[in-house]
Amino acid sequence: MYGKILLPYDFGNTFTNVPEQLVKLTNKNPNAVITIFHVISENEMADNVKYHGKHFDDIEKGKVEELKPFTDQLDELGLNYEIVIRSGRVINELLNEIKENEYEVVIMSNKRAKMELKHVLGHVTHKVAKRVNTPVMIIK
Repeated sequence: MYGKILLPYDFGNTFTNVPEQLVKLTNKNPNAVITIFHVISENEMADNVKYHGKHFDDIEKGKVEELKPFTDQLDELGLNYEIVIRSGRVINELLNEIKENEYEVVIMSNKRAKMELKHVLGHVTHKVAKRVNTPVMIIK
């Protein structure tokens, strides 16, 4: 079905349902590529530099390691993916990524790891769905 998928990854959400949906969305096409996209916020960057002496490359390696359980699931399912990590303002970086690349669909998880959040859509999900012309699929 889809050959070029953007998956913005937020460590505050749970992505437990996402791998099986990606299998359906790619229809196991061996040429389909899922771009796992994460933005290290300006505040997180500043805190890591100031308090831990870490710079972007170190933080990026840590994020790739944190993604390992998720990417291991994708590997088991035979899905092709790439990881892109940027730093800056989350919404701006995400909108730029969508604008600069011709993704067929943007897949967003809306299942919060912390259940006390009451909003149907998160702030970033709402802004992206409202501002892009690319189809956005929200997975609960």
